[in-house]
Amino acid sequence: MTSKTFFTRQLLYWYDHTENRNLPWKEGKNPYYTWLSEIMLQQTRLEQGLPYYLRFVEQYPKLVDLANAPEDDVLKLWQGLGYYARARNMHATAKFIRDNYAGEFPKTYEEIRALKGIGDYTAAAIASFAFDLAHAVVDGNVYRVLSRYFNIETAIDSTDGKKQFSKLANELLDPNRPADFNQAIMDIGATVCKPASPLCQHCPIFEKCKALQLSNIEKLPVKSKKLTKKDRYFYYFVWRSPKGETVIKKRAEKDIWQGLYDFPLIESTENICADNDFSKIWESATWKRWTEDQHTKEIPVKISTTYRQLLTHQNILAIFVEVYGEIPNIFFADNYYTIIRIEDLRNFALPKTLQYYLEKDLFPWD
Repeated sequence: MTSKTFFTRQLLYWYDHTENRNLPWKEGKNPYYTWLSEIMLQQTRLEQGLPYYLRFVEQYPKLVDLANAPEDDVLKLWQGLGYYARARNMHATAKFIRDNYAGEFPKTYEEIRALKGIGDYTAAAIASFAFDLAHAVVDGNVYRVLSRYFNIETAIDSTDGKKQFSKLANELLDPNRPADFNQAIMDIGATVCKPASPLCQHCPIFEKCKALQLSNIEKLPVKSKKLTKKDRYFYYFVWRSPKGETVIKKRAEKDIWQGLYDFPLIESTENICADNDFSKIWESATWKRWTEDQHTKEIPVKISTTYRQLLTHQNILAIFVEVYGEIPNIFFADNYYTIIRIEDLRNFALPKTLQYYLEKDLFPWD
């Protein structure tokens, strides 16, 4: 028996005789639920994503319900899950399916793959789990299992590596049981062939695992690209007027947190307020433009500690400057900004950094 045949046969045998993870989207073959779960669990741990999935299904039980929802409501429900482009793309795709497929999910791999926000992996998952089509999924778990079993040292983040692993996964796939095979290889990667301290003694394919034989488990899979992160300093200005109002704006630019709300902002690539010296802020053109109609020296302020949020490619360091006084006229005249009551901040979709700040510092006001 070849190592490939052994791999597929043993994996399916293990899957058939193992108590499978009881996940709600596995019930039935609903492509909408499969799609929703796959989008939510991209770069998100199962334990974190599951409550969001359940809330989404309760709020939007059908794809057309999601399509008909306002984007702000979708982002608010997504709040805290991160990578908000996933939510925006999901909402846009739901509307596209509603308008072009009468609300019915397309049934071919090619049509699914062409949808916005759906890549090779997600298209294969939907095609196999919902429609029993023979397309192999290749995610982080699959890369890890295949690279170790076959001792493949090709970098998984290279063009050649992606092609090699995709070709291999499809060769191993049982065309008669594509959904079971895909679920099995992902499950074994998540529960047995884990990134650290894998449970090799419980693995059904350990007998022919080349990396185990060569004591190469901990070195695989290989990544070639080293991630470099940049620091971004966000100086937020939180007005609290005598009327209990504040200023917010919707992030419309193609940047992090697009579609979410935050406060008026001065951004820098360096810490311009080191050693608690905020003179550069008060002397900045932006601050002077905002407050040119006010006596800024008479405005009491409170400055927060630094809030840090680590994103994939950048580090956000946010400092909140709480300003007690009348809201400058410029914010009323510019449609880019919105004046709301402070207690209504809870009704808007906010980045995680702002959520932490509200919970710790702003409510209640000291």
